[in-house]
Amino acid sequence: MNYAGRVGAAQAALAETECDALIVSSLVNVRYLTGYAGSNGMVVIEPGGATFITDFRYVTAAEPIRDFMDVKMAEREAVRFAAENLAELAPDAARVGVEASNMTLAAHRILSEHTSAELVPTTGVVERLREVKDSDELDAVRRSAALIAPVYEELAAEGLEGRRELDVAWRVRELFHEQGAAGLSFDTIVASHERGAMPHADPSEAMIGSGTLVTIDLGCILDSYCSDCTRTFATGDPPEELLEIYEICLRAQEAAVDAVRPGAGGQDVDGVARDIIADAGYGDNFGHGLGHGVGLDVHEGPRLGTRSDATLEPGMVVTVEPGIYLPGQGGVRIEDLVIVTEDGCERLTPYPKHLTRV
Repeated sequence: MNYAGRVGAAQAALAETECDALIVSSLVNVRYLTGYAGSNGMVVIEPGGATFITDFRYVTAAEPIRDFMDVKMAEREAVRFAAENLAELAPDAARVGVEASNMTLAAHRILSEHTSAELVPTTGVVERLREVKDSDELDAVRRSAALIAPVYEELAAEGLEGRRELDVAWRVRELFHEQGAAGLSFDTIVASHERGAMPHADPSEAMIGSGTLVTIDLGCILDSYCSDCTRTFATGDPPEELLEIYEICLRAQEAAVDAVRPGAGGQDVDGVARDIIADAGYGDNFGHGLGHGVGLDVHEGPRLGTRSDATLEPGMVVTVEPGIYLPGQGGVRIEDLVIVTEDGCERLTPYPKHLTRV
């Protein structure tokens, strides 16, 4: 990973904020800039350089960072060290940006008590850099996504009927672990029967019976990067309306994947799927956005939705996941993870999307 290049890009982005320095407190953003994965870390960026702050526990982990930025060791919290030494870390900073969506009130208070600089709330400075992945990041996402199809294949081979949702979710964790994943990128969703109408249903002790759709939303972390995919399976002979909404959702999902390309608006791609679902009479049953970015976080920019102002660029990684949810009956969601390419998109989740009966 080109961390020095990322720091340079962050310095360029800083110039657009009208701030003289930026305190990066989000640990995900710190990891993006440095590769550091510990629990106590912060980066102070100024036009002339950058400083990483951590504590004694991470002395060894911080050694590679010294190649592209200064490293300072705090006795305790990184934010307190930054506050007490800000005049040295950013000597010409009259306006210091802080990450408004991450910094706690307590951390802000510590900073304000130790500096005369104006603390300026900022949003998305580093996050916007993360939206377009470099080749190393794209390869990491590809490796993470490559572990998904074998998990679905094994679940289908083992069958779902007669198993608790909780047990299927636990099996997903085991299968990813067996393949070498570092962990799950989010808690697996397994939703059957009427619980399929809840887009983010927690797996329950409910037994998966015959004649239902089962939505399984899963993903893993490998080499620090996340993956995400959803497939909906059938057991026995589900009701005709559930089979109907599956085909509508599949048609909408495939059309939206085809619409992913450079220059497309996040709102427009969402509209491709939404219009198909609405025209079929189920517009009120698709209440979430079409998709989101995936990288170091499983949910990051850009967003695909009715309020999205994003314009897709090559190197962005997004999900395409329309759903139709019928309260009291069940639901469908079909999701692929794709990379925006120069002339379209590359689908990273090749497990079949036709309705699979297990």
